[in-house]
Amino acid sequence: MKTDSTAGEKFQKLVELMARLRAPDGCPWDREQTFDSIKPYTLEETYEVLDAIDRRQWKDLAEELGDFLLQAVFYAQMGSEQGLFRIEDALDAINDKLVRRHPHVFGEESAESAGDVKRIWAGVKAAEKKDRGGEEAPAGLLSSVPRALPALVEAQQIASRAAAVGFDWENPEQVLDKLQEELAEFDQARRNASPVQLADELGDLLFVLVNLARFVKVDPEQALRGTNAKFRQRFGYIERKLAERGSQPQDSNIEELEALWQEAKR
Repeated sequence: MKTDSTAGEKFQKLVELMARLRAPDGCPWDREQTFDSIKPYTLEETYEVLDAIDRRQWKDLAEELGDFLLQAVFYAQMGSEQGLFRIEDALDAINDKLVRRHPHVFGEESAESAGDVKRIWAGVKAAEKKDRGGEEAPAGLLSSVPRALPALVEAQQIASRAAAVGFDWENPEQVLDKLQEELAEFDQARRNASPVQLADELGDLLFVLVNLARFVKVDPEQALRGTNAKFRQRFGYIERKLAERGSQPQDSNIEELEALWQEAKR
């Protein structure tokens, strides 16, 4: 691991490298990129960071975080070229925000629990919105939840904000009751063979599951990622076992596949 310079110096080198790549005599691909064209890469790098964490591969995580940082520097370089903002502005913004939203650390307030911190954070955020250049306050509690979020994340934020003002179930048992109710409605939609109704009821089911995850303090995104990884592993086992027999999944019947699935589970 290189330790011959500070984090600040290393970050400055990344900024300079990005400027060089975007220069007239730099990289043709980097020069032609726009804010919109690199958005898919930002999303991809985000998920690669999450994947490295899930796999507990810390060397990979260090590398993926470097790629993640590059995304921020890339946007900032384009912003600088257009006279919109600089990377220094982004760093100032996050440094100021961290100090401002932690008055229990850097100011006079006190917080004894994570709940106290959330309350302080929400209060500071609300004050920021009122003070932001004459910007009008959001029309409603959920207006500040971005619609562009992935649906699962949006559902988590919507449910949490509604719960914060008391619009919530009292316990997980009530959520499970609601889940059974939604399952019955979904089954009825299935019997009616209505695609529109099916989509609507399936959405209701997923929303209740997100709330159930909130009650039991499980991140549904991470839970699903874990299940996806488990399915990959078990199906890979099936493919390997069939290959040993000179066969493939598409050449096998469901009984054979299920038997191998149970082996994989064991």
